[in-house]
Amino acid sequence: MSVSGTYEVVAKTPMGDQKSTLTVVADGATFTGSNAGPMGTQAISDGTVDGNTIAWSVQVTVPLPMKLDGKATIDGDTISGTITAGAFGSFPLNGTRVG
Repeated sequence: MSVSGTYEVVAKTPMGDQKSTLTVVADGATFTGSNAGPMGTQAISDGTVDGNTIAWSVQVTVPLPMKLDGKATIDGDTISGTITAGAFGSFPLNGTRVG
């Protein structure tokens, strides 16, 4: 099964649960897409695919400018992994494919 799809995800952060929609468009060992949530939509950069594991970065400006790095494993319609927010640490990410 392809990792491409749309996923409703939740990151457990010190600011509470952060819900967003992660869109993955795989092309071999890379992918493009976006992450859209209440604080805006960010384009995926540096998206990689290794089997059923994906890794990516996004640049956010709210609540403050920083780079977020994600890594997750897709198992059927389930996605789980972590989001790393620089000095703020790493937070669990979980979700379900919706499209």
